[in-house]
Amino acid sequence: MQTVESRTPAMTPPDPDKLDRFVGRMLGDIGAMMTGALVAMGDRLGLYRVLAEAGPSTPAELAKRAGVNERYLREWLSAQAASGYVTYDPETGAFALDPEQAAVFVDEDSPAYMIGAFDIATAVWNDEPRIRDAFRSGRGVGWHERHPCLFCGTERFFRPSYHHHLVPEWLPALRGVTEKLKAGARVADVGCGHGASTLIMAKAFPASTFTGFDYHGGSVEAAADMARNAGLDGRVRFEKASAKDFPGENYDLVCFFDCLHDMGDPVGAARHVREVLAPDGTWLVVEPFAKDALVENLNPVGRVYYAASTMICTPASLSQEVGAALGAQAGPERLLGVIREAGFSQARVALETPFNLVIEAKPH
Repeated sequence: MQTVESRTPAMTPPDPDKLDRFVGRMLGDIGAMMTGALVAMGDRLGLYRVLAEAGPSTPAELAKRAGVNERYLREWLSAQAASGYVTYDPETGAFALDPEQAAVFVDEDSPAYMIGAFDIATAVWNDEPRIRDAFRSGRGVGWHERHPCLFCGTERFFRPSYHHHLVPEWLPALRGVTEKLKAGARVADVGCGHGASTLIMAKAFPASTFTGFDYHGGSVEAAADMARNAGLDGRVRFEKASAKDFPGENYDLVCFFDCLHDMGDPVGAARHVREVLAPDGTWLVVEPFAKDALVENLNPVGRVYYAASTMICTPASLSQEVGAALGAQAGPERLLGVIREAGFSQARVALETPFNLVIEAKPH
């Protein structure tokens, strides 16, 4: 029987100093990946919140308050301290959260609240075998096929940004939109997910009516529950529909928050928006920030967005008709090209932030 010899390809020897630096970076990344599971677990057990409420505490004190095993908790706290996620006082043996750590892990209204990102990472790891198969087959993986953590994580991750920027900054960057909303406008929020953006706008503009649309039935149900809990179900409703067939006409404002790049046929979706807008209506498209050239996106923000695009956004688009796969780093030139191809005569980047592109489009 003939055997095939396994060979390592000939490689140029690495520079020792560069290798040391790169291995150091890898250690940091591996620590972050391992710690991510601990963050998700700490959130679900309420450990960050209990620590924030208790103040500096020993593992025994915190274990009693949190209702968990002290030995497990001591190891968890030690790992958190090694990551700089909690503080440790060697003289008292107490652990605590400083204000900055609490803003990231506890305060859901903080613009720096990031717990949702760890839910998204949980979904990505759980779905890795499915995406790996898609790499081989070229098939897509739709949102409806994803791990449940992706849905709650997306709402938790994006809601703080919408809460702090949508009403005070993004809408005022659009010509005449805030005035219409104050007077009473008809608004469609497409790809609304759990409805965070819809409800934030509805609270701010009581004279206007809002309809959130999403093709995922579970998300629509979750959004409707949130509207009822907020006492807004009289002015806000949620319906199951896709971006190419959501009902209604003469909308004053149609919103796409962080979803156009996930769509298989973004041009088709844009054409439908143009059909249902009022003659002087506005289409608001919020997308992840990116420049047009890859080299300009090789930075920490681009790193996160390209990873998310590989595991979530591109598979979602490839699961649909056309499968344009714009990706989460499409950049303004490509995004504006999609909008103009659909027949919008006016399209511009109205606002840039470190994390978002805010685009305004008008049919006339």
